[in-house]
Amino acid sequence: MSKPEIGVYLPHMGLSYEEVLQRTRRCDELGIDSLWLYDHLYAPGMPDRPSLEAWTLATALLSNTERIRIGHMVLCNQFRHPVMLAKMATTLDQISGGRLTLGIGSGSLADEHERAGLPWGTFGERSGRLAETLEILHQAFDCGVITHAGKHFTVRDLPVTPGSVQRPRPPIVVGGVGPTYTLPLVARYADVWNVPTYALGDIESAIAAMRSACEAVGRDPATIVMSIEAVTALARDDAALPGVRALAEKRFGGPGFGLHEAGLIGTPATVTDRLGELIGLGFGQIVLFTHARCSDETLDLLAGEVIPAL
Repeated sequence: MSKPEIGVYLPHMGLSYEEVLQRTRRCDELGIDSLWLYDHLYAPGMPDRPSLEAWTLATALLSNTERIRIGHMVLCNQFRHPVMLAKMATTLDQISGGRLTLGIGSGSLADEHERAGLPWGTFGERSGRLAETLEILHQAFDCGVITHAGKHFTVRDLPVTPGSVQRPRPPIVVGGVGPTYTLPLVARYADVWNVPTYALGDIESAIAAMRSACEAVGRDPATIVMSIEAVTALARDDAALPGVRALAEKRFGGPGFGLHEAGLIGTPATVTDRLGELIGLGFGQIVLFTHARCSDETLDLLAGEVIPAL
C-alpha cells in the first residue's frame, strides 16, 4: 500500500492572514501533505467573526509555500461560474507548480445565499448544477476546450489555455454519502471521494454504497482515492489528555462533527493505531480537524510522532 496523504483542515474564521500563513508554512516545513480551507461568504455560525475569502487565500498560501498541497473542503459550486472556475483552477495550478487539489460541493448554507441574493434551490437542483460544473471541469482539464449545452450552463467552443500542470487534471474531490445525488457524481467524476465528519458513524456502509454507485456506471472503485475527514484531539501524554479532550468537546462536540465516532482522541500512540485502522479500510487520504486549530504543539506531535509511525 502506498503512503497515505495526511492533511489538516484549518477553519480560518477569526484568524488573520498572517496567522493562517504561519500555520500553513509550519505544515509545509514539517512535511504534512496538505492543508484544507472552507469556502463561505462569512464564518459559518459566526457572521461577525473575520473570515477571508477562500480562493484568494489559497492563492496567497500556495504562492508562499514550497511543497504542501492546498485545497478546499469544499468549494461552493454556487459561488463561481464553472467556466470561470476552470480558468481559475488551471491558472492556480500553474502558479503553484501543480499543488492544487480541487474539492467542490453543491453548497451547504442557505442563509449565506439568501443574504447575498444567490440562487439556492433544492438539493436535487443544486446537484444538477454541480453535475454540469463537473462535466465542464473535466472538459477544461482533459481537452482544453469546453462545449456544453445543459439545463443550467451553455458553453460553446471555449478554449482553456494554459492548461493545468497536473495531468490529466488537478485531483477533483467530491464529498458526501447520499446515494441518490452525491454518490453517482462521485462515481462519474471524482478522483477522490471524501467521507465527511457527519457520516463517520457507519463508514463501512458508506464505502459499500460508493462501490455500488461505481458499479452502476461501470467504473472500477479502485480508481477513486478514498478520503476521510475527522476531528482529532491529540495529547502529548496521558496527563494532558483531559484538557485536550475538554477543548475538543467545546469546539467540535456538536452533532455533525463525529468527534467520538472518529475515535481519534488520545496520545500519539492511540491516534496512530486508529489511523492505521482507517488506512486498513482503504483510505488513502486523511484530513484532520485538529482540536487546537493547528497549534504548533499539535502539528509537532502529528508530524513528529504520528505520521512517521504510519
